[in-house]
Amino acid sequence: MKNTPTLLRWLALAMACISPFTAALAQAPSFPNKPVRLINSFPPGGPSDILARSLGEAMQQTLKQPFVVENRPGAGGNLGADLVAKSAPDGHTVLIGIDTTFTINPSIYTSMPYKVNDLKPVMIIASSGLLIGVNPATQIKTMNDLISRGRGKGLTFSSGSNGSPGHLAAEILGDTAKVKVTHVPYKGNTPAVTAVISGEVDGGVLATPGMLPFVKADKMNALAVTSRKRSPLAPEVPTVAELGLKDLSLEVLYIAMVPTATPPEVVAILQKGMADALARPDIKTRLDGLDLVIEAETGTAAAQRLEGLRNRYAPIIKSTGMHIE
Repeated sequence: MKNTPTLLRWLALAMACISPFTAALAQAPSFPNKPVRLINSFPPGGPSDILARSLGEAMQQTLKQPFVVENRPGAGGNLGADLVAKSAPDGHTVLIGIDTTFTINPSIYTSMPYKVNDLKPVMIIASSGLLIGVNPATQIKTMNDLISRGRGKGLTFSSGSNGSPGHLAAEILGDTAKVKVTHVPYKGNTPAVTAVISGEVDGGVLATPGMLPFVKADKMNALAVTSRKRSPLAPEVPTVAELGLKDLSLEVLYIAMVPTATPPEVVAILQKGMADALARPDIKTRLDGLDLVIEAETGTAAAQRLEGLRNRYAPIIKSTGMHIE
């Protein structure tokens, strides 16, 4: 056959092109190849728990493996983070929590069971501001009223725990507005809100959805939100930045983390699964009801954002004396 040498050359070239592709496929991770554990580092029923279960339900459908949520609360998220940090770096154990475990805890805990760089972000999934609310009996109706009262008599503020976002926000308020704030920790957001409406404390800086029912029932005065934008759930409440208190701006970031040695290919599959879940209208509606704004930030940008917050909070924590043994 006259064109046999030419044909053989083309076949050899084609095989040369196919071989690397075949090798890449052979080396690509078979992921997920068993159930994926989503470790939620806070108690059931809270925003991070609902977020984890929402993502798990959606990712189970697209990635064809069970996504099982396990709640491992304690020590401001350290227990759950430690479990994931010490797990196999294969993507089958993922932490779903909030940024404070990595941005506040390293500065307030005397010792940590893991190092911050033992884990890396898969995604900053969403963010949420907090609402500053007070008991109506205080006669505080504006942030100016609150600052005046704080500089005189002083204020008591509840939070969901030592080292929580509400605790940090209360300390920032005291530090930046030069008011006397006594922090009173509770075991969770619900009892912290109850403490405000019962008058055990003057106020709190807490998750907006848990406070709004009492605001609407006139059992609590809403003064401001700490987010960059007004909350869609309470558009009439101004942001702290609008009131000239931009140093008090603070958002809770809901994050997914895996052991640092997890292969990039596996991380990419998790990111795609989460992005697809967040694009679903039913998931977005659920997150809207929790006052969560979708961020879907990944890679270097996510890592740098967490590092920036850690650097922002460290001197505040040092100056206010926040500390946990």
